[in-house]
Amino acid sequence: MKKGRLEAFSDGVIAIIITIMVLEIKIPEASGFPALRPLLPVLLSYVLSFIYVGIYWNNHHHMLQATEKINGGILWANLHLLFWLSLVPFATGWMGENHFEPAPIVVYGIILLMAAIAYWLLQRMIIRANGKESLFARAIGKDFKGKISPVCYLIAIAFAFYNRWISEGFYVLVALMWLIPDRRIERKMNIPETAEEE
Repeated sequence: MKKGRLEAFSDGVIAIIITIMVLEIKIPEASGFPALRPLLPVLLSYVLSFIYVGIYWNNHHHMLQATEKINGGILWANLHLLFWLSLVPFATGWMGENHFEPAPIVVYGIILLMAAIAYWLLQRMIIRANGKESLFARAIGKDFKGKISPVCYLIAIAFAFYNRWISEGFYVLVALMWLIPDRRIERKMNIPETAEEE
């Protein structure tokens, strides 16, 4: 099974997700800068979500570049990931419109947590199809960031009703952690096979 359709479909869905998020931002009727003040929470939640969706798109791209075999299980795992990502615009809008109240923060965290779990499942399906010695499996390694992210989401969800800024801080922390370039797959793809055998 070829991966081209999977990549194209995923890219299209992610592009639509970003488009929906930006279309949810209402244009103020007034022309002065003070008219933007009420939109600040909406804009901040949009920026955070744009970064998250961008991180998923970037990592998804690298993951598929290092994948040789695609099967039905991978297709379903990919759809599972896209399902959770497709809910990001809803949670983003709700959180921004309600000025980061606890319930929207919890829902946002649950969606991020489920997207992280879905991404992990997709990785497992790819490794199962391509083998534990495949390029992708070797590039992933211990995947520290992938393991700590769900823990941070759980902490953020738990703190939402006590201190929403701590929750938001954990969401920002995870985004910043993933913004640091992760070159594992690129390094593995650029190393000649003969060098790997030594």
